Amino acid sequence: MGAERPQLAVRVLDQQCPRAVFDRVTNRWAVLIFDALSDGPRRFSELTAEVSGISEKMLAQNLRILVRAGLIERCVAPTVPPQVTYSLTTLGSDLTATLHLLVDWVDDHIEPMAQARDRYDAAAS
Repeated sequence: MGAERPQLAVRVLDQQCPRAVFDRVTNRWAVLIFDALSDGPRRFSELTAEVSGISEKMLAQNLRILVRAGLIERCVAPTVPPQVTYSLTTLGSDLTATLHLLVDWVDDHIEPMAQARDRYDAAAS
């Protein structure tokens, strides 16, 4: 038999849960950053280009949060000027595999959701 999963003292749905962590990994920019890094390390400028619509300030803020959470690693090469790359940690890779399921689900259901929105808006008018 496999080892039983340890019982956590606090769960995501509990009021005392540090939901800031949950919020950080499920915001739209974080999901897109994880997706961009799933193919391998990227420099800041590459991430800016790949994550369409994100400002440099928002990218820097999200990267800082995700590095602090142990999901992304920031590596500074000792060059002049310093070359900084970002990559997923083992924890970040594990999360990204799960997020890909969500992204794939959204991709597969965009049209029915848009149709439902249109029906709702038409009925509300």
